[in-house]
Amino acid sequence: MSRFWSAVTHGLTPYVPGEQPKLDNLVKLNTNEHPYGPSPRVLEAIRAAAGDGLRLYPDPNADALKAALARHHGVQPQQVFVGNGSDEVLAHAFMGLLKHERPLWFPDITYSFYPVYCELYGIDYRTVPLADDYSIRVEDYLPKGDDYAGAIIFPNPNAPTGRLLDLMDVEHIVAANPEAVVLVDEAYVDFGGESAVALVDRHPNLLVTHTFSKSRSLAGLRVGYAVGHAELIEGLERVKNSFNSYPLDRLALAGAVASVDDGEHFRANCARVVATRENLTAAMQALGFEVLPSAANFIFARHPARDGAELTSELRKRAIIVRHFKAPRIDQFMRITVGTDEQCATLVDALKDILNR
Repeated sequence: MSRFWSAVTHGLTPYVPGEQPKLDNLVKLNTNEHPYGPSPRVLEAIRAAAGDGLRLYPDPNADALKAALARHHGVQPQQVFVGNGSDEVLAHAFMGLLKHERPLWFPDITYSFYPVYCELYGIDYRTVPLADDYSIRVEDYLPKGDDYAGAIIFPNPNAPTGRLLDLMDVEHIVAANPEAVVLVDEAYVDFGGESAVALVDRHPNLLVTHTFSKSRSLAGLRVGYAVGHAELIEGLERVKNSFNSYPLDRLALAGAVASVDDGEHFRANCARVVATRENLTAAMQALGFEVLPSAANFIFARHPARDGAELTSELRKRAIIVRHFKAPRIDQFMRITVGTDEQCATLVDALKDILNR
């Protein structure tokens, strides 16, 4: 039916999400989902919201959730924007805040949705190479005479590398580009980083995005948000209300508020993942893998003597799924989600067997 597609549709190269295979006894370590469930308060709140009220539209402004997030981050509710997953929040930001005459800058190895959004919205962009150690170099994002960005976006920690940029370095980039929006995508920051939300009151050009999908164990609920200066948030609201006035349903709103309110469960679950990540990193290094320093809920690893695609295939034969990217510079790496201790032990045992063959 492609003869009915628009020129824009023909030109798109869609983002490919992580596989969701239906295999028995699967060890699923490919999509960075949290290995442990959400707060019991979340489930209770969703059950309570699943009543006759579902016949009514949800709150289009999500005031209760914005208030909860504002309390959590120490900002004002008008500095918070919410959407249907952080991907929707990012999509609105690309359209409303990152599209300018000068190109948008982002790393050459990063979240692969960024170039998709640029194609969709007709945004000119420049990819900035990571350093040889796969880190983001601050100096590469600083204006140099007439060479400066229309806007900047990068994840912190970066994906799929997991490497973290210190908050001082993040602020250096933001402060050096006062006329450009700098969007810091913090999908994984709760697993080892310091959030740039602490900087938004000092820098009106800074927008920080978060998701409930990773650290809050709510990938199935689809909730994301942004924090920034009220002027940036107003821009996002204008785009949202020109697209979908009700992006979050009643169940999502109830569950998200309950998750924010249960900080103890949130912090404990993040700590469990961090502990497992450090143990997994040590075990992989003992097998001869190079593992990049990670502040996320995944590791990025390659073996000097074995092909990354081959290792991924061999693991799949054993019902263990990890993510492999065919992109230049990273085609020998596997991105491995930090699962439970038992899942990670199964992975390590399988790799021992594969490497010894």
